Amino acid sequence: MAETDASAYTANATIETAGQPNDNSSSDTATSAPPPPAKPESKRWADEEDDTPEEPEKKNDATSTSEPEVNVAELKITENKFLDDPEDSNISAVTTGDTPYTSASSFEDLNLSPEVLKGLYVEMGFKKPSKVQAITLPMILTPPYKDLIAQAHNGSGKTTCFVLGMLSRVDPNVNAPQALCICPTRELAIQNMEVLQKMGKYTGIKAECAVPTERTSAPSIQSRAPVSAQIVIGTPGTIKKWMSIKKLGVSRVKILVFDEADYMLAKDGFQDDSLRIKKDIERFSPHCQVLLFSATFNETVTNFVSRVIKGGGNKLFVKKEELSLEGVKQYKVYCPDELTKIEIIKSKIFELGENLGQRIIFVRTKNSARMLHQTLVEDGYAVTTIQGALTVEDRDKIVKEFKDGLTQVLISTDLLARGFDQQQVNCVVNYDLPIKYTSGPRTQDPEPDYEVYLHRIGRAGRFGRKGAVFNLICGDWDELIMSKIEQYFNSPVTEVQNTEEAFEGALKSAGLL
Repeated sequence: MAETDASAYTANATIETAGQPNDNSSSDTATSAPPPPAKPESKRWADEEDDTPEEPEKKNDATSTSEPEVNVAELKITENKFLDDPEDSNISAVTTGDTPYTSASSFEDLNLSPEVLKGLYVEMGFKKPSKVQAITLPMILTPPYKDLIAQAHNGSGKTTCFVLGMLSRVDPNVNAPQALCICPTRELAIQNMEVLQKMGKYTGIKAECAVPTERTSAPSIQSRAPVSAQIVIGTPGTIKKWMSIKKLGVSRVKILVFDEADYMLAKDGFQDDSLRIKKDIERFSPHCQVLLFSATFNETVTNFVSRVIKGGGNKLFVKKEELSLEGVKQYKVYCPDELTKIEIIKSKIFELGENLGQRIIFVRTKNSARMLHQTLVEDGYAVTTIQGALTVEDRDKIVKEFKDGLTQVLISTDLLARGFDQQQVNCVVNYDLPIKYTSGPRTQDPEPDYEVYLHRIGRAGRFGRKGAVFNLICGDWDELIMSKIEQYFNSPVTEVQNTEEAFEGALKSAGLL
């Protein structure tokens, strides 16, 4: 969905309460069953593609620049006591230069201000850094403040890393933007703002959220005063516009964060906007620290980031085979047609799921979201749906109701696949499997969107909790997509028969019943 900024939503206030906690999660494998005989293909709602594919926000034209390789020879592996732990042996820390980094066993080891520590302990309820935080926070907070690319599991504490980085680097006595965080969706930007507000409640640091809005009551951005908040979190289109009309000065920016950085730097994502913003900041702040965070970095993006993270950057990566979440059990259910998928949603996800927490059903297109929502509501099932064609006010309302626990089942396109934190979600359904939109018609060989799949299943079992994912497989096409996903992550997915007993067994195996 393209950003619409006739005016812009702003949350300009001294840091106040709101946000989400975080913790660790890890990877999983399961026992595979042989697929059943081939079934006749049937037309599904997701086969009727939208006019524009559903995605986090908008997609820019691809750039024509070449992608230089990362020079691994210039990098060195740094020993870290946490990396020797079996549960974290899949993390590789790579640093450059002679700066020594010592893992943080407590937040006090990081020389954080008393106000920030109070926010961590009192408001966030944290006790000690997660393993990812223990490794990356010294890299972020130690002079000379080198750039960082950080990949880690969903729910492992990445948001806390860059939020603490921003809170620790800015001067509350300087009324000008000093930290910028750019996110692919307004939902993620607002969520990160809530975490910042909660963690920084006692600091006196001001923050502003720069995201699209359609509110007619909001003042025009052209008529407002320039931003004076120390931290700005927003989407790339809105931030770029504010900079272009000189409402967002960047001459004092010390730290630039790209959340979901693989998408922010992808050719079919926000690459153009991201590089333009970074270039404009570097004109005034050539030593601005750049932080790139995501659960996924494919090979193309990993090679490309050498344009963004120059020779002196640090890196943290996880092998793709070890990225799937250990606390989340993955299942596949074979369905002969669309009606069977709907019946599974009704009889298993709704009725059996009454004893579960909240559930998210992911679909591939806005059309699929509308049709599934309409069918369920007409049959008396309570469900809400979010997709990019809705107004921003409706999107905000639906997300708030779900986060407040007022609704239990949410249908979503990939708008919420990345970064959406709701600890009560312990069941995810892939009603449609994710594919890359370059895959072409169904007659061609489909290419799964492996990164989106990983982000989707990461919505269940947040913060180390248990979770279950059910992939609904309808026909040979879906079967081929599922097979490629299993091969890519080297993680067979267990088949579950379409019976009440089988689903109960799967939920018990996942620790949910």
